[in-house]
Amino acid sequence: MRLTNFTDFGLRALILLADRRPEILSSAAIADHFGVSRHHMAKVLQELAAAGFVEGIRGAQGGVRLARDPRDIRIGDVIRTLDRDQAIVECFRADGGNCILLPRCRLKGMLARASEGFLRELDRFTLSDCLVETASVPALDLTS
Repeated sequence: MRLTNFTDFGLRALILLADRRPEILSSAAIADHFGVSRHHMAKVLQELAAAGFVEGIRGAQGGVRLARDPRDIRIGDVIRTLDRDQAIVECFRADGGNCILLPRCRLKGMLARASEGFLRELDRFTLSDCLVETASVPALDLTS
């Protein structure tokens, strides 16, 4: 299974926020830290906020911070949230796609079970597990 860049950016942002807890970080600072589009990171953070993983703080010193303890954020849940609209194969699309093999093809069921197994395995891990064996993430330049 391959994760989208959107999900990758979301996971990286959450890990950074967990490492910097309880700091408030701007979406621009997070995007610049990872060398990704500020606009794209802002959209990722909006999704994470809508799902309750982060909370937005308004004002001149605003930004985002974790909304929950990192031990309460399951990696599988984050991926389900951010990758929910991504079809693994054509027949997984919401509109059914253009697969001419259906209803005889059994691949869809196999891939669905494999995908759920992948997510169940990731449900065993929390955001805090991502930081246990790692050194602190390099400091952000918050002057931008």
